Amino acid sequence: MQTAIYSALKAATQSNRKQLAVLIDPDKTDAAALNPIAELINLNKVDYVFVGGSLITGSFFGDCIEWLKEHTQTPVILFPGNSLQVHPSADGLLLLSLISGRNPELLIGSHVVAAPMLKSSGLEIISTGYMLIESGKLTSVVYMSNTTPIPSDKPDIALCTAMAGEMLGLKVIYMDAGSGAGRPVPPATIGSVRKNISIPLIVGGGIRCAASAAAAWKAGADVIVVGNALEHDPSFIEELCRERDLANRVQV
Repeated sequence: MQTAIYSALKAATQSNRKQLAVLIDPDKTDAAALNPIAELINLNKVDYVFVGGSLITGSFFGDCIEWLKEHTQTPVILFPGNSLQVHPSADGLLLLSLISGRNPELLIGSHVVAAPMLKSSGLEIISTGYMLIESGKLTSVVYMSNTTPIPSDKPDIALCTAMAGEMLGLKVIYMDAGSGAGRPVPPATIGSVRKNISIPLIVGGGIRCAASAAAAWKAGADVIVVGNALEHDPSFIEELCRERDLANRVQV
């Protein structure tokens, strides 16, 4: 089984080196729009490119992954909204178990159906405890998952959920406010979770300014994920990478 991506992620976490992931929704872009984003990804040495969405309705999914593999030197990791969002050209896949909800299909059901396909895909599979955090509005992922997110002012629920995920053997915890979130995951919640788990912590959703990213990294996020904000301003990647590099210099 391939482990290159997870090994790098775990090593960065253990050395407290902050990382950035850019999230690409194939339904919201095309090759022309990806050109400036790819240039910025390469120039600023973005750590990961995530590809996926709550619902993929267009035909650009496979072509998007192949285009990114051809035009960037960054690992392309699938962030699937469902079992149809699998493509062998990617480098890896976050196998999401929605541990913040009680929908059995998203805890284990869909994984059982997808397991044979994933086994033969050649992708590096990274088991991920996916936690939705309330963000002040109904996001696509909350609606599509038919689950209730963890209240943003209940860090104790978040930390206990994350601890349970680690104890169950999940390799990564991903806290997400959701695409188009009204507000990002609170730093206090990030900090509570970080203090109680030893596995990598990914945080995304609602990060629209460099200050929010910096606050999340400072609170304990190992990887920040930004997607929606880049659709309006790809140059935001430069700001985020400056904040990432500053955070890593401070740690030295």
